Amino acid sequence: MGEKENGRSVAIVGATGAVGEVLLRVLEERRFPVRELRPLASARSTGASVRFAGRSVEVREARPEAFDGVDFVFFAATGSLSKELAPEAVRRGAIVIDKSSTWRMDATVPLVVPEVNADALVAHKGLVACPNCTTIGFVMALEPLRRAAGLRRVVVTTMQAVSGAGRPGLDELEAQVAAIGRGQTPRAATFAAPIAYNVIPLCETFLDSAYSTEEVKLLHETRKIMALPDLDVTMTCVRVPVPVGHSASVLIETERPLTPEEARRALAAFPGVEVIDDPSHDRFPTPTDVVGRDTVLVGRIRKDLLSSRLWLWEVCDNLRKGAATNAVQIAEEMMRRALC
Repeated sequence: MGEKENGRSVAIVGATGAVGEVLLRVLEERRFPVRELRPLASARSTGASVRFAGRSVEVREARPEAFDGVDFVFFAATGSLSKELAPEAVRRGAIVIDKSSTWRMDATVPLVVPEVNADALVAHKGLVACPNCTTIGFVMALEPLRRAAGLRRVVVTTMQAVSGAGRPGLDELEAQVAAIGRGQTPRAATFAAPIAYNVIPLCETFLDSAYSTEEVKLLHETRKIMALPDLDVTMTCVRVPVPVGHSASVLIETERPLTPEEARRALAAFPGVEVIDDPSHDRFPTPTDVVGRDTVLVGRIRKDLLSSRLWLWEVCDNLRKGAATNAVQIAEEMMRRALC
């Protein structure tokens, strides 16, 4: 029996970060066939260790030679590390699945949510991009409706958890809550304003257009994943004081009018989506409901009062399906299709 039948050699760049830690858990939970694990990070994190499959594994520095003999490399680190090292990993024979924004809009790199556009993997050249954590939940809610009735226009306001900014975001929220509890003024470093007990209408940084980089990502990534280059998407991205779980309020205009009942059926039948929608009993999804889950939750499905458009509310665990789980699913799908 060959090495691949015995399992795969897997490296994680950024293994000590928020997404890296979740990647380790997801690989275990899904029983991904890991023959060898190489946790990698920047030089300042080398010498640390991570837990995997009941044992402690030392973290090594992410250098080109660390990828020799590796089958899959998951990048869950900074875009600069991905830009520098992902091509090196591919040259050394690995398949790279990258969570940063570095390669997402490269025309030669598939940008994949397996439930939506797994066929794009066929064209891979050793590198596959994982979409933004906000985009993944968003397209998972849109795709069933696109298949049912086509899409004409979408207006979305996202409410994004602080973990979307990684561990610094989580740490900042916790520190600010503690500071307020002591009667002190909270200090903002990761975000543009204090996030504790607050809402910030900015994710990442503003562009000259007055849109944020996060908003522009959501537009262009959605179009690429869904192969709808002219889809009309208008978006506002907002940071909220929630540790984990991105939410979105979405107004959808389909090519053929859909009733809320038709929309619920299409969404409920789609892999990876669960409908929680019972206004008579105040049932709807919240970020708390989705933490630790790989399912995208959808509710508040209703007809717009002034048109045939539909409203819905979508929630996704941004560290799991929005990041780690989607990356692992890409690798699983590539193995299933014998693309690696």
